[in-house]
Amino acid sequence: MSLAWMKQVLTYLEGVRNPLPPSVHNFYVLIETTGSNETHDKEKLEAFLLHSMESGLISDGVVAQDINQASSFWRIREGITEALMKAGAVYKYDLSLPVEKMYNLVEKMRIRLGQRAKVVGYGHLGDANLHLNVSTPEYDDTVLAQIEPFVYEWTSNHRGSISAEHGLGLMKANKIHYSKSPETVELMISIKKLLDPNCILNPYKVLPHTLLQE
Repeated sequence: MSLAWMKQVLTYLEGVRNPLPPSVHNFYVLIETTGSNETHDKEKLEAFLLHSMESGLISDGVVAQDINQASSFWRIREGITEALMKAGAVYKYDLSLPVEKMYNLVEKMRIRLGQRAKVVGYGHLGDANLHLNVSTPEYDDTVLAQIEPFVYEWTSNHRGSISAEHGLGLMKANKIHYSKSPETVELMISIKKLLDPNCILNPYKVLPHTLLQE
């Protein structure tokens, strides 16, 4: 998560504090590891952090010493959604992009929307999953028109997918063409019709329902 939204979480959520010494960092990364030998695993993690700091990859860091401290770290990460909701209306997008392009879309949207909205990006570096959130005081159709279909088009043009961990579901079913070719969608529909001719299994999701009725 970025510095701006670390501050947002600390502002809107009670009892949450920054575990790092007061300083300015552009981004914060939460790393959780697990293994069969706690002592050995901790040594490896600390060696990784030391090497990363010496190489300039990171500028600061802190290691949780017990489960309570670990939970407090996760409270910050998991509190982003709650903080956003307390700040006003939120437009949410669950995307996957090449890692080197992940934050580019956030910056692009900030320029595109200007002062009309706050844009926050966070997610999972391991699977290149970006949670793009656009926060406004209230829902506004003119803001939505600036977001869609631009977000989908930009993602498609940069070899990304408009759905990641949360899938296409109901809301994105008609937008599958931004991530899949017409031939792929046609094949998916033919398989769906073969296995579920009455479209009663998980209806109206993933695939455009109008195409399934043809």
